[in-house]
Amino acid sequence: MLMKGKVVLVTGAGRGVGRAIALEAAKAGASVAVNDLGVGLSGDGAGADAGPAHAVVREIEDLGGRAIALTKSVASWDDAQEMVAETVERLGRIDAVVNNAGNLRDVIFHKMTPEDFHAVISVHLYGTFNMSRAAATYFKAQNSGAYVHMTSTSGLIGNFGQANYSAAKLGIVALSKSIALDMQKFGVRSNCIAPFAWTRMIDSIPITDIEQAKRVEKLKKLKAEKVAPCAVALLSDAAAGVSGQIFGVRNNEIFLFTHNRPFKTAHTSDGWTPETVAERVFPQFERAFYPLERSGDIFSWDPA
Repeated sequence: MLMKGKVVLVTGAGRGVGRAIALEAAKAGASVAVNDLGVGLSGDGAGADAGPAHAVVREIEDLGGRAIALTKSVASWDDAQEMVAETVERLGRIDAVVNNAGNLRDVIFHKMTPEDFHAVISVHLYGTFNMSRAAATYFKAQNSGAYVHMTSTSGLIGNFGQANYSAAKLGIVALSKSIALDMQKFGVRSNCIAPFAWTRMIDSIPITDIEQAKRVEKLKKLKAEKVAPCAVALLSDAAAGVSGQIFGVRNNEIFLFTHNRPFKTAHTSDGWTPETVAERVFPQFERAFYPLERSGDIFSWDPA
C-alpha cells in the first residue's frame, strides 16, 4: 500500500496507460481523480464523452477505492485550475499528478498545418504545464508532491510524421527537469516515463509497408498495464530521492535514459572561422555524429 492516504490526479485516465495507472494507484491505496474528456484522437473536442472517466471511477469503487471523475480539458488553464481545486475539495488534498492526456495528428512535416502543430502542443505540452502549475501551489504549501509526465521515444530518439508530437514530448522532458530543479526545495519531485504500450493512439498509426506492419505486430504485444507499477512507485514516498529522471517501460523492461551532455570537443587558440569549422571540426566529429534513427531502430529486440 505504497500510496495509502495519498490523492492522485491522472489525466487521460479513461483508457490505455492512464486507466492502468489510475487503477494501480487505487490498488496501492490512493484516492484517484480520473480525468478524461473522452474525445477523438485528434483532440479537437468532437464527440466528447464523459463515459470513460466515469467507467474507471466505477472500477476503482468496485475495488473498494475512492475516486472522482473530472471531464474538463487539460489544454485550458482555467479548466486545469478548476480540476485541481475540485480534487482538493472532494478528496481532501492532492499529492501527485500524472500527466498522461494526449492526442495525435500525424502528418509528414512538409504537409503539417499550424492547426496540426498547435492541437498537439496544446494538449501535450501546454496540458502538462497547466496541470503541473495548478498543483504546484498546493505542493509548495504542503512541502511535498510528485509528478510523473509521459514523454515518448518519438521525442527522445525520433520518428516519421510526428514533428508536432515529438516536439511536445521532448519539451515535456525539459519542463520536467525545470520543475524538479525549481521545486526541489519544497520537497517536490518530477520525473518522466516513455511508455511502450499498445493503445488506441498507437492503433491509429497507418501501416504503409511490410516493415511497418512487422513493427506494429511487435507493438501489439506491449501492455499498458505494464507501465503502471513504475509510475505508481515514482509517485510514492519510496521514490523520495528520485527526481529529474527519464524512465522507459516496455512490458517487463525498465530503462533509464541519458540526458544530453557534451562528449566531443574541439578548440583553437586563433578563434574559429566558417572555413576552419568546416575543415577541422566536421571531420573530427563525423564519426561521433548520430545517424537519423527512429525509435524502432534503437529498440529492435522483442520485448521481454
